[in-house]
Amino acid sequence: MRDRPAVRDARRAQEFGGFVAGAAGRLLHTATLLTAEAPDANPRARRLLARALAHTYAHWDSPPGEDPYDRARQYLATRFAHAAWHRSRPHGPLALLTPRERLVLVLRLYEGLAVEQTAALLGLPAERVHALCDRATATVLHPPPGDAPRAGGPVMRALRP
Repeated sequence: MRDRPAVRDARRAQEFGGFVAGAAGRLLHTATLLTAEAPDANPRARRLLARALAHTYAHWDSPPGEDPYDRARQYLATRFAHAAWHRSRPHGPLALLTPRERLVLVLRLYEGLAVEQTAALLGLPAERVHALCDRATATVLHPPPGDAPRAGGPVMRALRP
């Protein structure tokens, strides 16, 4: 016998609620790192996360077996990449990086994606991802004089959950 729509919708909402309870904190931290906002004042990151979760919920049932965390992370990355060029310059330790460098650094170091996964997600060659990550890491660890205070310590602390 088939599930009734109300039962199916209730189960879907319960499954999604469990996903949000387990993944929203990490996804919010990822969005906050991408937007380079302060953890306690991150309205752009919260909007980005809300859109990613809405997108994930809209596609919750299809295709079966797809990881919802991967879908939400992919939406965060692509939405950030498209919107980053229209925003003002961020503040904080990651502000020294371009949006693309920040995206690659967060996906590689915080999310732990391999170079190949990051390249596939962003549609870039693996060599380009590797070069962007190297340049971003060097910039964060050794910022140009006069640009910002030594950002290496705060950035590495910011990348921790």
